[in-house]
Amino acid sequence: MSKKIYVIAGEASGDLYGSQLVSAANKINPNIIWQGWGGEKLKTEKVNIDVRYEDANFMGFIEVAKNILKILSLFRLTKKNIIAFKPDAILLIDYPGFNLRMAKWAKNRNIPVYFFIAPQVWAWKESRVETIRNCITKLFIILPFEKKYFEDHHVKAFYFGHPLMNIIQNRIQDTNFKSSQNFTNKPILALLPGSRLQEIEIMLPVFLEAAKQKSNYQIAIAGLIQHKHVYEKWCHKLSVDCHIIFNNTYSLLQIADLALVTSGTATLETGLFGVPQIVCYKGNALSYQIAKRLIKVKYISLVNLIMDKQIVPELIQDDMNSTRILEEILKLEQANYKSDMQTNYKFLHQKLYFPDTFERIAQELLKDI
Repeated sequence: MSKKIYVIAGEASGDLYGSQLVSAANKINPNIIWQGWGGEKLKTEKVNIDVRYEDANFMGFIEVAKNILKILSLFRLTKKNIIAFKPDAILLIDYPGFNLRMAKWAKNRNIPVYFFIAPQVWAWKESRVETIRNCITKLFIILPFEKKYFEDHHVKAFYFGHPLMNIIQNRIQDTNFKSSQNFTNKPILALLPGSRLQEIEIMLPVFLEAAKQKSNYQIAIAGLIQHKHVYEKWCHKLSVDCHIIFNNTYSLLQIADLALVTSGTATLETGLFGVPQIVCYKGNALSYQIAKRLIKVKYISLVNLIMDKQIVPELIQDDMNSTRILEEILKLEQANYKSDMQTNYKFLHQKLYFPDTFERIAQELLKDI
C-alpha cells in the first residue's frame, strides 16, 4: 500500500542524510511517495522537490532578520503544498528554526511528525524541548550524549549511531582521484570554507591568505559548483594557485594532509577521514555577539563536543585570521601534536559507529506509518 511522506531538508547536510534515509525507507517500502524540500541528492532518490534548500538557507540572527519576509513566504508555500499533498507523515531533518514551527502546525492538523537530527537544545534555546515533547511523534538523534539529555527532559529519543559513519564507510573510493585532478606528490592543504554563499565570502579569503604563505603545500578548495564564480574570484584576487574540487569533498579528504575547516558538519567529516584540521568560524559581528550570549557550550566543533575535550584547535571570530591560522599549522606540522589528534580521532570513531544506521532509522520511522 502506498504511503505519502513530506520531507523538509533545509541544508546541504540534510539533503545528504535525507537521501540516505529515503533510500533505506524505499527498500523497506518501495511504494512510498515523497515530496518536499531538498536538493539534488534527495531528487535522485525520487523525492519530488517543491522547494530547493539553496533558496532557503539563511545563517545567523541578522541574516534571518533580513530575510524574514522570504521565510514567512516559504512557511505559507510549504503549508499550502502539504495540504495539497495530504501526507501520512512529515519527516523534518535538522533546520530547527523553520522545522519546529512546521511541527507545531502539523500537530494541530493531526499529522504525525518525525524529526531526524535533533535541534541542539542542549546548546541554546532549551525552551524548544517543550515543543519537541508535545509535537514530535519520534525523535532520531545523531550525537551519543543527546540520549541522556532528552531522557532527562522526558523525551524518548532513538540513537542508532551517527549517519556519517555509514556514509563514509560505505563509499566507493576513487583510487585515481589524485592523478585525475593533477595533484603532485607535495602535501595537500584542503580548504573547506562552508556551503553557504555568505560564509564562503567570509571564510575563503582568510583561508587563502594563510594558505598562500605555505609554499610547501598544494592548495585545494572543496567547493560546490553553484559557487564556482566565488572561488575563482578570490583565487584570482589573491593570486593563489588552487585546485578547486567541485561536489567531491570526500575524495579530497581522502588524500589531504591538513585541512582548514569552517565549523559545521565538515569538522566531523574531516575527523572521520583522519585529517588533521584547524576549525574556524567568523560571522556577522552582531550575530556573533548575540550568539555568544545565548549559546552555552564550550566548543563549536562537533569533534570537540562529542569527545567533550579539545581535540582540534578552534579559531573563532577575531582569532580567525591568517596569522593565527599559520601558528596552528606550524603546531600541526609537529609529529607528536598531529599524532595525538589522529589517536583521538580513533576514539571518535568508536563513539559514533553503529552498523546500518539508516536502515534502523527507516524501520523505526515506517513502523507506525
